[in-house]
Amino acid sequence: MAALNMLWTGLALLGILGVLQIPTQAQAALQPNFQEDKFLGLWFTSGLASNSSWFLEKKKALSMCKSVVAPAADGGLNLTSTFLRKDQCETRTLLLRPAGPPGCYSYTSPHWSGNHEVSVVETDYEAYALLYTESFRGPGQDFCMATLYSRTQAPKAEIKEKFATFAKAQGFTEDSIVFLPQTDKCMEENT
Repeated sequence: MAALNMLWTGLALLGILGVLQIPTQAQAALQPNFQEDKFLGLWFTSGLASNSSWFLEKKKALSMCKSVVAPAADGGLNLTSTFLRKDQCETRTLLLRPAGPPGCYSYTSPHWSGNHEVSVVETDYEAYALLYTESFRGPGQDFCMATLYSRTQAPKAEIKEKFATFAKAQGFTEDSIVFLPQTDKCMEENT
């Protein structure tokens, strides 16, 4: 019994000293000098990484979707995404409200409670954008996602590698990173 108490005391001291701390995610920075007008237009969601149990269960069934970023009447952005769900095209629009410095937005998800913050971490505006989304809903319910937007349905290998490196820097593991397969469904201009 004394040995067990000594073990627990030792573990508690290591925890207090920070030796057993779980690594925290790196704070995602924002794109320097973010230019919202250059970010507008058509993007394809080409890669995702998330800590969500739903995502980890469904990631193999996901496919690429298209998103259009347009100015909203109130000064924010409308993000309209069209994706394949149960063999039908579904479209949803989120209002991204400015939430701090340029490139930082917030939105309320119609499907998941809570406010989400999304940051444009890096973009060249012409080929790719790396986004980071997080939401704090309570102990053990935090949601984080890294997203790769590309202007084409076939991003170059170096862009995919850049996304994988970015996702890992945010604390995502290899098995939580997925590159979404292309699909012809729901990608037409009128869907």
